[in-house]
Amino acid sequence: MDASVIYKYFTDLTPLQREQVDKLGELYSQWNEKVNVISRKDIDNLYPHHVLHSMSISRLFTPVTDTRFLDLGTGGGFPGIPLAIIWPDCHFHLIDRIGKKINVAKAVATELGLTNVTFQHGDAGECHEKFDFIVSRAVTDLDKLVPMARKNISPRQRNKLHNGLICLKGGDLQNEISRIGKKDNVLEQPLAEWFEEPFFETKKLIYKPL
Repeated sequence: MDASVIYKYFTDLTPLQREQVDKLGELYSQWNEKVNVISRKDIDNLYPHHVLHSMSISRLFTPVTDTRFLDLGTGGGFPGIPLAIIWPDCHFHLIDRIGKKINVAKAVATELGLTNVTFQHGDAGECHEKFDFIVSRAVTDLDKLVPMARKNISPRQRNKLHNGLICLKGGDLQNEISRIGKKDNVLEQPLAEWFEEPFFETKKLIYKPL
């Protein structure tokens, strides 16, 4: 499985980060044979469709050291694990209600030697910690996601980017965005402006301060 699409856009990764990125293909291929965390039709597209897609969040801003992220509905570890590779000085807490999937994410993180990731098997309502940012990838509609995220947002501001929700979604999102309040309070960033692969033509990064 070829990770070159990652290095096409992320040219300044350390040797350790490159080693971790390279291992993702082998680890997820092995685990996906046991637990279906990625569609079996899509596993060969792991790097562009899942790893690079997750890493797109790092194009939005550069967090300060010790910034805390909650990955809501992480599944097998996306976007949390790729972001934990990119931002080793930040902390990521990954939560999912499906135990088999969170176990895969935990195993992958262990194999990669990631020490900045913690895990929780459960529902969003069972996480009572506070975080600077909530990240998610194609979890649910924004009007459901925003209230879930808001309760876990820390009141302490440490980054230039205001604490809030950062999520990755696809398609026409105007109806979803209109249901969460002020339209001018939401950033809708087309990923096709950052990445040239066809997969990203309909993909968006949504940021809402909370």
